[in-house]
Amino acid sequence: MNMPAAPDQVMRYRDARFNTITAKLLPTQYLVVDDDTALTTTLGSCVAACIRDPVLKIGGMNHFMLPDGNVGDGAPARYGSYAMELLINDLLKRGAHRKRLEAKVFGGGNVLKGFTSNPVGTRNAEFVREYLHAEHIPIVAEDLLGIHPRKVWFFPQTGKVMVQRLPHAHEAEVAAAESAVRARLSKAPVTGGVELFE
Repeated sequence: MNMPAAPDQVMRYRDARFNTITAKLLPTQYLVVDDDTALTTTLGSCVAACIRDPVLKIGGMNHFMLPDGNVGDGAPARYGSYAMELLINDLLKRGAHRKRLEAKVFGGGNVLKGFTSNPVGTRNAEFVREYLHAEHIPIVAEDLLGIHPRKVWFFPQTGKVMVQRLPHAHEAEVAAAESAVRARLSKAPVTGGVELFE
């Protein structure tokens, strides 16, 4: 079974805008940090959940493409049901207390024209809300749905999130990135408080 990228496989760089080391998550990746590393991702129809224990000041982010599916298809982390479990379990392993966890959720944009019947962005947004409700993890902030892709930065130590809604000019770029991941996964062998700114 293909596992999500290990923490050392997530790309890190120095983000000049925020003057901090930043880890860039791609679809199917997740990461938990207990230092001042920022987590970032770009979302179209995908969803990212940012979950944090505010007492320990540790948190993480995931990036999933579909609400659920066959986790034995070789890429289980593309599904929200598995991606959420990975993120929460990693937080708990690091000492986070389940009753203190809080979430901020982003994405689920219906950015692709022509997909109006049961669009994947809407399904992803509904899934993450229902999942967190069932797990008794409060959503303290969200920026879901709409038609715009967005870039998200999450700062787990403080809980701060910055969201940049991208103009439709980026629509093709975000859709192409998501489609490329879907294509790569389909070829994989089967082995098992929000701040907006411009």
